Amino acid sequence: MAKYILFVFNSILLGFGLAMDAFSVSLANGFIEPKMKKGRMGYMAGIYAGFQFLMPVIGWFLVHNAAYLFSGFQMFIPWIALILLAYIGGKMLLEGIKEKKCDRDGKCDGCTNKECPKFGNVAGETSLSLKLLLVQGVATSIDALSVGFTIANYNALMAIGSATIIAVVTYVVCYIGIGLGKTFGTKLASNAKILGGVILIVIGLEIFIKSFLG
Repeated sequence: MAKYILFVFNSILLGFGLAMDAFSVSLANGFIEPKMKKGRMGYMAGIYAGFQFLMPVIGWFLVHNAAYLFSGFQMFIPWIALILLAYIGGKMLLEGIKEKKCDRDGKCDGCTNKECPKFGNVAGETSLSLKLLLVQGVATSIDALSVGFTIANYNALMAIGSATIIAVVTYVVCYIGIGLGKTFGTKLASNAKILGGVILIVIGLEIFIKSFLG
């Protein structure tokens, strides 16, 4: 019994550790979409949780079946995370600047200016596409591939169980992050997307720098 309790406890701790990048991105997304409904919050958190489940399982599989390939790929993980988050963050930052220029009061919904990212949008329409969310999911979970080494001594069932716990923890953490972002995002108004873009770039740099500092 103690063995299983320790297994669950370790998986929960691992989940919290891995979910921090996704939490920060969720916070930024809450800034960007302050009118987001609960259904979309759950959908968004579910995407991040899905990737956090998938990556450790893939890592475990590679460790057991292609360890030499996985070891070589590890060095590219921080670069991939940096490039993806810098791309998304930069795109959001530029859109936020354009929106701010279009309407200094941050009331750009339904804008008729074709240069504005919100051209034709109605109030409350989402600004984060599925494509961007998937890229965010990959960027914030790719370091979880390394968990394959951490759980290398697990059998397949235990590896899937651990990944499931990690995913559940990630879902809860991200849902809370989005909620907090929404609260502050409403107050930040037109600066929300700019701040969200900056946060994503900073997260990418943090992942990159942390990987070299150990």
